[in-house]
Amino acid sequence: MAGGAEGERRVAGGEGARAVLAEMFHTAAGITPSLAPASVHSPKVRMARRLPPLLALRAFDIFARQGTVRAAADELAVSHTVVSRHIQNLEQAVGVKLVAKSGRGLSLTREGIRYAAQLRRAFDLIGEASNELRNGGMEAVHICCLAGLASRCLLARLPELEEALTGREVILQPTSTRPDFSREEADAEIMYLEDGGSVADGLRSEMFARPRILAIASPEFKARYPDVRTPADLVGLPLIHEQSTGMWEAWLEEAGIADIPRLRGPRLWQAHLTIEAARLGRGVALVSDLLVTEPLANGELVEMVDSNVTIGGYYFIAPVHRWNTPVISAIRQWLRGVFPPDQTSPLQGTP
Repeated sequence: MAGGAEGERRVAGGEGARAVLAEMFHTAAGITPSLAPASVHSPKVRMARRLPPLLALRAFDIFARQGTVRAAADELAVSHTVVSRHIQNLEQAVGVKLVAKSGRGLSLTREGIRYAAQLRRAFDLIGEASNELRNGGMEAVHICCLAGLASRCLLARLPELEEALTGREVILQPTSTRPDFSREEADAEIMYLEDGGSVADGLRSEMFARPRILAIASPEFKARYPDVRTPADLVGLPLIHEQSTGMWEAWLEEAGIADIPRLRGPRLWQAHLTIEAARLGRGVALVSDLLVTEPLANGELVEMVDSNVTIGGYYFIAPVHRWNTPVISAIRQWLRGVFPPDQTSPLQGTP
């Protein structure tokens, strides 16, 4: 930004801030503001001051995202009558019906749907501008990722991502908890989804790797069971699980086992814990081949049986409305470079 324009906005205080917000809303609506600096006393900025109440805009944005007045009220920690009043005030300010009665609730009109999409882009602009200020001019990119993949595959390659996202700080949060994108808990997510899985409405995903799932153990453990040669032979062995027995059940079924008995064994919740338990000789764990390349190569771990089972893939997930932004596009391109490109496949939520 030119020094003169920046100085005028700083001196203008609140009025200048509202002018900047107006420019953001105009940009989101497809109206290109003049690039020339304008005095806050100019007719252009006086028109920019005619923003609807910002609280009303926020309430409408949350209602459009949540789908009900009550859910919007819960997010804002106010009563549902307050949200309804904000929406009514906004309709009066813009002179257009944005919602209509639908059964026992409200739904967006055609104009409301379009306006909500424009507001979402405008609030995204405000959020990005605020993040830049919080991070000393660098916009932080917050990615939630499975701990095992983050530590064993992505951590060493973070410099490549930081280079691709020039001027932006990367926050890589290892977690198995799905972020709430509606509350802006993250910008993107990297998650493992089994075949048939899907993402929520409003999100889009792209599979960047479809790994083999291996049954691994320590060499000492395998030596104790010389007669184990097929997936069916594994059923009676000590098995190590993550959050549930579901992955083992899916793996055995994909391996052709028809009658799967009730499975037992410790549940350790995280892939890196199951890998460590297998290394210590506690039993057989199911692990993505991407996570155990080195321990298999150096002999710390071995495959209990020969298999070629795949039951899902690693997906990059982000909100649909941000899918083609420069930041999200750069992360997707980086992931394609890190993992074999011939293993990618799209899986989309509601566009």
